[in-house]
Amino acid sequence: MAVTASQTAPLRGDKRWGYLDRAKSIRVASVNADGSIYLTPLWFVVDEKRIFLPIDAGSRHGANSQAGRKIAALVDSGDEYATVSGVRILGTLVEATDEVLVKKLQDKVFEKYFGTGHPYAEQYFEFGEFADRRYLELVPDKMIGWDSRETTMPQVPETRVLPDFVGDRPLPKS
Repeated sequence: MAVTASQTAPLRGDKRWGYLDRAKSIRVASVNADGSIYLTPLWFVVDEKRIFLPIDAGSRHGANSQAGRKIAALVDSGDEYATVSGVRILGTLVEATDEVLVKKLQDKVFEKYFGTGHPYAEQYFEFGEFADRRYLELVPDKMIGWDSRETTMPQVPETRVLPDFVGDRPLPKS
């Protein structure tokens, strides 16, 4: 039987939501009308264990979702085996229409990606009004998470190649 990272180092529950809340980008894939895959990195925010994407009206992901096509998304990080972590999400996009919620989501985007005095915040939000930006909720059908940082790494022999000018480590004189 094949074993996956999500089985040996699962990322579930509140840890998964904390991980998603701190992450800065999500890679979203949807299927175009011609069957090709449309894949882009996007910003997102988490509110009460719900994932929201700020999407401009011309977005292909929005159009693909409105056509009833499923969405796949990935949030991941890590540069080596011991730090690899991520969450894979399969689901659909649903527009957030509650005005109070949309305002809350705009504030969350501002806090997460800009902050007071950021030189591009005003441009981002002005363009959003021009481009009819809306917030789509990524409603998961399935979420799979893994976090290799949770596992204990076995000690392994280490080999290092040092520059020529570095000699062997000096032994203390006894």
